Amino acid sequence: MTREFETVRLEVADGVATLTLARPERLNSFTVQMHAEVHDALARVRTQATARCLVLTGAGRGFCAGQDLNDRAVAPGAAAVDLGESIEHYYKPLVLSLRALEMPTIAAVNGVAAGAGANIALACDLVFAARSASFVQSFSKIGLVPDCGGTWMLPRLVGPARALGLALIGEKLGAEQAAQWGLIWKCVDDDALMPTVSALARQLAAGPTLGYLRTRQAMEAGETLSLKASLDLERDFQRELGHGADYREGVAAFMEKRAPQFKGH
Repeated sequence: MTREFETVRLEVADGVATLTLARPERLNSFTVQMHAEVHDALARVRTQATARCLVLTGAGRGFCAGQDLNDRAVAPGAAAVDLGESIEHYYKPLVLSLRALEMPTIAAVNGVAAGAGANIALACDLVFAARSASFVQSFSKIGLVPDCGGTWMLPRLVGPARALGLALIGEKLGAEQAAQWGLIWKCVDDDALMPTVSALARQLAAGPTLGYLRTRQAMEAGETLSLKASLDLERDFQRELGHGADYREGVAAFMEKRAPQFKGH
């Protein structure tokens, strides 16, 4: 199934929803229209019973260059732009929608991921990057702070020293080094990016979706919970999942030495 938009493409096949940012002439930078279409596309993914994994990628030679500065008046002397309102109405809902999807999410970073584009990729559960790709926290170059959750995610992923360095200096971080630092899951050869991601996405789409979701939720909660509280949450999730059909199927498949047929709930 393919959905037609002007600035993004959405395809759902084999349990995988692939959302492609499709403004390659502007390195897939965000406009108000793209925000609206991404919002609509994610809403459709949420209501697709067949979709059990999301892949987010970019068309052309880049993943996403962040905000398209031509989409708003930002020149000196122009009418003041309330960037806080832009965050509140567009970027904050986008990041929260990605994190709230009840399925695994994978970013396939095929080129530069800069500014908001870098942090939108990092909002996904797993990030694969082509060897030629790079990540840039470009906000300091225009006098801003990292947004789209960058100030929250970066220290947790790479530690405070590297996070502050990335944010203040704004240098490109190549995909190989990003993987070495733990910023992303894996760096692969350029021509292997989409085949690798597609194969994993199909694997996850056939997996125990609710178990994946509870794993994400437990790890997010663990950032602020005490050990005792985390143990309690694990107990509650295991109790819930242990009564589910996927657990029964997983155990049966293990005992019978066959591949499990998970239903995702």
